[in-house]
Amino acid sequence: MARPLSEDKRNAILNAATEAVAALGIGASTAGIAKRAGVAEGSLFTYFSNKDDLLNQLYLHLKAEFKAMLITGYPADASVKDRCRHLWDRSVDWGAISPAKRKAMRQLAVSDKITETTRKAGVEGFRDMEAMLDEGFATGVLRHQPIAFVGGIIESLAEMVLEFIARDPAKTDTYKSAGFDAFWGAISAR
Repeated sequence: MARPLSEDKRNAILNAATEAVAALGIGASTAGIAKRAGVAEGSLFTYFSNKDDLLNQLYLHLKAEFKAMLITGYPADASVKDRCRHLWDRSVDWGAISPAKRKAMRQLAVSDKITETTRKAGVEGFRDMEAMLDEGFATGVLRHQPIAFVGGIIESLAEMVLEFIARDPAKTDTYKSAGFDAFWGAISAR
């Protein structure tokens, strides 16, 4: 009878893949990932059928972790601005405490190795945030623009803020606030 798969080993492989993709891009070798995880390369293929499967599962794993960070303490009944501020702060916080994960997710997001099915599954967990933006468009609080464009704005500004935080961590709150002001100015109608 086959031994049950170990969740700890699977997580070790995903963590090693995160570090490898952040450092080397999607060209990181499975041998290098397995070595970082402390498992034999053959063991990696016990958990993931091939490298593309590993990359797709890593993408979903990182998306799920990012979403969990965003929704923790989410003020569902607050104003659109306050909900946007919460999402902004949590996004920057995640990037600041998990720079390798953020970098790996950015690498995976532009990779042709990530299937359309995986991309759709990754977006699925963010429907509540889309609904909040739709509410903002419908009520006139937000300028009507494509949701993907709003996502691009937050991503670009967050990346810039994270660069400033990395250079001067003592000013984290200042940079985070200034970044939100720029974000809000770019999307609000008022």
